[in-house]
Amino acid sequence: MKHIVSFSGGKDSTAMLLMMIEKNMPIDEIIFCDTGMEFEGLYEHIEKVEKYINRKITILRAKYSFEYLMFDYRTKRGKYTERHGKGWPTSSLRWCTGMLKRDISTRYFNEQKPYTLYIGLAADEYERILRGKDFQRFPLHEWGVMEKQALQYCYDKGFDWGGLYKLFDRVSCWCCPLQSLRALENLYLYFPDLWERLKEMDKRAFNQFRADYSVEQLEQRFEKKLKNYSVSFFPIKRKEAEKNADKSHN
Repeated sequence: MKHIVSFSGGKDSTAMLLMMIEKNMPIDEIIFCDTGMEFEGLYEHIEKVEKYINRKITILRAKYSFEYLMFDYRTKRGKYTERHGKGWPTSSLRWCTGMLKRDISTRYFNEQKPYTLYIGLAADEYERILRGKDFQRFPLHEWGVMEKQALQYCYDKGFDWGGLYKLFDRVSCWCCPLQSLRALENLYLYFPDLWERLKEMDKRAFNQFRADYSVEQLEQRFEKKLKNYSVSFFPIKRKEAEKNADKSHN
């Protein structure tokens, strides 16, 4: 029986992994599925974790990139060829999760049978845990560790993701259209280079970024909000981010 840790790089899977090591639980392999659209701070975090635990994390990648699947991917169904690209993921069609994470991890795990898969779901994610399979274990739930506790545990161990959790509730793909408006506003304010890339992607996609807003419309919304502040806190923060982006490109 192989013992495999599903590692997203977020607070819960990080806390689970470190706690499992502290408890001397068996770990044969640690798996991270790379979508190619993660924050740079997450990639840096994964490298930091590898050094901390002194072992490698196996990185799985799909055959096609996120942007290829979004804009250029074509499949044939019967006599007909589907349109170019899958477009932006939606709540009812999260092809990104399926094709860039679930499909490649399932194929990989099927080659490892039999195995136990350890997943970092906290104790307050009970509904998701109820959908678990027999071969899955949720150590944080077993130990009664809540999401806030998992994050604080990681902070206490010296992991801070470069401040990402100060801005976002989740630190998965930066381009996800299913993020909250607050998260998208912080993306606009603190990551202007990624925001510009997001705008270009939205122009190329056959469908709009969100059902309620295009990226351009979101930018107009955020800019309007900025003008309502007498003390220009947010514009200052954006200018600082733009300066940092310029420095990194030089």
